[in-house]
Parts: sequence; C-alpha cells; structure tokens
Amino acid sequence: MAEKTVHEKAHKQEVDVVTRARGFWAKNSKPIIYISTAIILIAGGWLVYKYMVKLPKEEKANDAVFVVQRYFSDFSNAQADSLKTALANRVLNGDGANSGALKFISKYDGTAASNLCHFYAGASYLHLKQFDKAIKQLKDFSTDATQIQSRAYGMIGDASAELKKNTDALDYYKKAAGVNEKDEFTSSEFLFRAGLFAETMGKKQEAIDLYKKLKKDYPLSDKAANIDRYLARLGEVGE
Repeated sequence: MAEKTVHEKAHKQEVDVVTRARGFWAKNSKPIIYISTAIILIAGGWLVYKYMVKLPKEEKANDAVFVVQRYFSDFSNAQADSLKTALANRVLNGDGANSGALKFISKYDGTAASNLCHFYAGASYLHLKQFDKAIKQLKDFSTDATQIQSRAYGMIGDASAELKKNTDALDYYKKAAGVNEKDEFTSSEFLFRAGLFAETMGKKQEAIDLYKKLKKDYPLSDKAANIDRYLARLGEVGE
C-alpha cells in the first residue's frame, strides 16, 4: 500500500509538471529582349541587395547579438526564481544601456541572429508565464540544429498546455520527439512527456502507443527504464 502511494504521488508530480512549440514574372508572349532585360535587372538588384545590404546587415547583427546571448546565458544558469525572472526581463528588454532581444529582432529582422533571438525571447516569455507571447516568438524561430528546434517545439507544447490548448500541446510534444528520431535523449524525453500528457487528456490508447514507441525505439534510454510500469498502469502488462 505504501509503495502504491509513493508511485501515485510520483505520477501526480510528473503529470503536474507536464500540465504547467511563407505566374512566372513575365508573359511568354513578351519579346525575348524584354525578358532578358528583366532578368538582368532582377539579378543585378539581388546582387546589390546581397552584397551591399544583406551581408553587411548579417555582419552587424552577428557583432551585436553577443550582448543578448550573454543575458540569455545568465538567465539559463540562474537558480533562484526571482533572479531568473529579473534576467528574463533583461533578455527581452535589455538593461537600459543595451537593447534586449525584442529591439534586436526589430532592428535586425531577417538575419540569422534575429532568428535566434526569437528563441531567447520565447524561452523568457515562457518563464514569465506570458504564454501567448512565448508561442508567437517560438513559432517565428526555426533552425537546422535539431536539439534546439526540438526544444522550441517542446516549449510551445508547454505554453499551449498552460493555456489549456491540449490538442496543440500534445501535437507539439510529439513534433518535438520527431525532429530527429536518431537523437535518443531528446526524442525519448518528449515521447515520454507526450505519453504522460495523453494520459491527462484521457487518451489511453494514444498514451499506450507513445509508451510502446519509446520502449521499442529507445530501449536503452533513461525514460525506457521504467516504462513498463506506466504501461501496466494502463492495463498493458508484459510484451
């Protein structure tokens, strides 16, 4: 009985955590000389933009973003909640002398550094419990770095759960798990969280399927170590 109580308490804590992620430009009938001229003008315009505007803007952004990165590093490493809250606001708004992520995004819109600041802003808004703003910033972020993209989707899931957008939350937890299925740690973590969240929604079979996928695809992961206990709780014993 005592062991059951411990398990129920542990499950409640896990569930609580889970419930707290844009015709062709000319007509063919136009004389070929007009088309050729237009191509030259467009290509020339692009080259001017690329080398006279875009690249210098990227360079300036890369030089300037380190300030926001330092703020975000301080925020990420802070332990005390009050300090973390103060640092989250600094990430977003700067310290008076230096701008934060929000002004950086506006000033350097379209650059890789601005894209990264969407992630910083989203994580900060999530901590501040401004969930709609967190979702907006994180949806504006994208990267080929799968662990970071997975984390962004997971945070959208967290924010959606807080807003009681349960379907969105579950979808983003599953999306986070599927970004790179070769990444055992990240994928198993979000599969587990998706399974727990499916349970809280009363989606028993979906929870079972998620737990089974975790067990089958990532048998050596930490999350798989006790997955049979979760399956048994849902009536799936042995396999």
